[in-house]
Amino acid sequence: MSVFSVPSNPVEEKLEIEQSTILLVDDEEYNLDILVQLLSVKNYRIRCASSGMEALEIIQNEEIDLVLLDVMMPGMNGYEVLREIKKSPRQFLPVIIVTALDGREDRIRALEGGSDDFLTKPIDKYELYARVQTLLRTKHYYKQLISANQRLEIEVQNRTIELQRALQELRRLNEKLAASHREIVEHLSSAAEFKDPETAAHIQRISYYCGVLARGIEMDEEEADLLIQASPMHDIGKIGVPDHILLKPGKLTAEEYEKMKEHTLIGYKILNDSESPLLKLASEIAISHHEKYDGTGYPYGVSGEEIPLSGRIVAVVDVFDALTSRRPYKEAFSNEVAYDIIRKGRGNHFDPHIVDVFFENLPEILYIQNKYQD
Repeated sequence: MSVFSVPSNPVEEKLEIEQSTILLVDDEEYNLDILVQLLSVKNYRIRCASSGMEALEIIQNEEIDLVLLDVMMPGMNGYEVLREIKKSPRQFLPVIIVTALDGREDRIRALEGGSDDFLTKPIDKYELYARVQTLLRTKHYYKQLISANQRLEIEVQNRTIELQRALQELRRLNEKLAASHREIVEHLSSAAEFKDPETAAHIQRISYYCGVLARGIEMDEEEADLLIQASPMHDIGKIGVPDHILLKPGKLTAEEYEKMKEHTLIGYKILNDSESPLLKLASEIAISHHEKYDGTGYPYGVSGEEIPLSGRIVAVVDVFDALTSRRPYKEAFSNEVAYDIIRKGRGNHFDPHIVDVFFENLPEILYIQNKYQD
C-alpha cells in the first residue's frame, strides 16, 4: 500500500473512531454526568476534568482526540483553556465549546480563540453525536496523515541511505577504475624504458610539467588530471622503433629520421580504439605532440588550434626536457640555451600562449626538474 493512501475500510474506520478518547471539561458534576451518559453509549473512552488546570494536565500526559469544553468555570475559564490548548505544539486537537451562552459575540469569541465547533446548552443529543463524530473523523484522518508522513519520512531516509551507499560504491568502483588506468599507464610507460634507459625520469618530469601548464591556463581540474596521467605515454610508440635508430649515438639519416617519426603513429595505434578517456587522451597526445604551430611538424602537418591542446602543451615541455637532458646522440644543453630555443620557437614551433604560461611558471618547472633527475 502506498504511504499516501488512506485506508477505506469503513469497519476499521468506524472502530477507530469509536475507540477515540474524549475529554469532558466542566466544573458542574451534573453537566459532566449528562455528557458521560450520552457519549458512553457510543463506546468512546471518556475522561473528565472539573477545572481548566486539570484539563490541561490530562492533555499534557494522555492521548486525547477531542475536548468538550465548558466556558463558565471558576479560575481559568473555557476561553483561557482553549487558548492554551491551541498554542500547544502538540498535534491537532479539536475542541467543541459547550456553554449556556448563545449570543453572537460568544460564538465569535470561541471561534476566534480556535474552537472547532460550538454547542449550546441544553444539548441536543443528536446534534452532539453528529458534531462529535464529524470532528473525530477529522482527527482520525489527521492522525492517518501524520502516520503516512512519518512512513514517508522513514522511506525517504531509507532510500537516501541506499542512494548514499550506491554512490559510495560507485565512487569506490571509479577509484578502482582510475587506479587500474594509472597502472596501465605505468606499465605502458615502463615498456618504453626497456628501449630507452633515459625515459624513466623523463616521463615523470613531462607529467608534472604538464600539470603546471594545465593549472597555468586554468584547465578544468578533471581534464588537467587526465593530462597529467596521459602525458607519460606520449612516446610509447618508440617501442616500435628499431634499436639501431632509437639508440644511435650520432645524427640520423633522412631515412632513419622518417622511421623515427613513425613512433607517433605507432603510439596512436597502441592507445587508440579504447573507451577509456585516459587512453583516448593518451592516443591524442601520442600523435600530436610533434606537430608544430606553423604546420611544419609531423605526422600530418596540422597547424594552430587544429593541433589538440594536449599536444600543444606536451610539445613545449617535451622539447624543454629533451634539450636539457642527455641523449645517446647529444649532451644536455643548459637551461638558458633551452629558454632561448623555446622563445625563438614561440608562434612557429609552439603555441605562443603555452610558451608564455611556461615562462610565467618557470620556478615551479625548475623545482620539478631538480627533484626528478635522470
